[in-house]
Amino acid sequence: MLYELVVPTATTTEFVNITSKVKDCVLKSGVQNGICYVYVPHTTAGLTINENADPDVVHDMLKVLNKVIPFDDRYLHMEGNSAAHIKASLMGFSQHLIISNGRLLLGTWQGIYFTEFDGPRRRKAYVKIIEG
Repeated sequence: MLYELVVPTATTTEFVNITSKVKDCVLKSGVQNGICYVYVPHTTAGLTINENADPDVVHDMLKVLNKVIPFDDRYLHMEGNSAAHIKASLMGFSQHLIISNGRLLLGTWQGIYFTEFDGPRRRKAYVKIIEG
């Protein structure tokens, strides 16, 4: 089963918690045991799994990413968004999660984040559920 999520972003860089949307896909699929793949088809956005209880974690992650990979560092890429490409590559473009008893096996504090680095935009993420 393949699902498409629409992820609107509001700022240049942000982490959007898509955990509930992915969980909804797992529920709709009816799969009790298997794998859930989440994939982002963009070169300036990515995915990560990290703490979802304290929003300061996301704030701190963005702060460090923007400090280590500044937007204006005399990059050669003519579109002017090289920093976004670098950050997205560091995050990665996919995550895979185990489905057990109809639920994602996420840790107590874990959430799935769509990471935007060239927004605001209307983005996509694909969720593929495989039974097994």
